[in-house]
Amino acid sequence: MSKQSQTKPMSQQQLNHHANQRNPNRGTSGTNAANGQVHGNRGHQIQLNQKSR
Repeated sequence: MSKQSQTKPMSQQQLNHHANQRNPNRGTSGTNAANGQVHGNRGHQIQLNQKSR
């Protein structure tokens, strides 16, 4: 017999937030705040030739 998980299903707000984190909104003039926060420092880490602040 396996033990069933006791975690609650994710709310619609949590599902939307996870989707927003993955969605860069390519091809639109808008920005995605959740995606921007997730990938905020990524460019500085990838572009090693930039001066540190």
